Amino acid sequence: MTAKREKTEFRKPSKARAGAPKKCAATKTSRATDSPGGRSTDWRADTLAAIRRLIHEADPAIVEERKWVKPSNPSGVPVWSHDGIVCTGESYKAVVKLTFARGAALQDPGRLFNASLEGNARRAIDIREGERLDAEAFKALILNAVEANRQVRTAKPTGRGDG
Repeated sequence: MTAKREKTEFRKPSKARAGAPKKCAATKTSRATDSPGGRSTDWRADTLAAIRRLIHEADPAIVEERKWVKPSNPSGVPVWSHDGIVCTGESYKAVVKLTFARGAALQDPGRLFNASLEGNARRAIDIREGERLDAEAFKALILNAVEANRQVRTAKPTGRGDG
């Protein structure tokens, strides 16, 4: 018997929750800063908000922070980490790109990776306006990425050597 997979639609939140900041372990982020250049919210901000929710559902201990702040991107890039970078989320004109730092080493049975497939390390998921993401497969991918970070972390020596 096959289990029914949950699909996540990226829709605008109800008026009661619109614009409410999401409290994260490392920073407080506003939905308005999820769109390119920190402008008002649009489908990309809504998509990032839905992705953020799925990531925190998959791993409540994950830490979100903003990195790579610069004049052309004053709000920076959201980065989710647990024992190392799990993924980043960037908004572009036509897509929201989720880049997984160790994506090439991850199992992707849901076949979510659809961008940056030629690299030796990273893999990405491009989400276009109106596209759906398999929520359960995405959560499993997040957990696989956290596990890959743990394995790399435990494999590295902690000291400077034996002699």
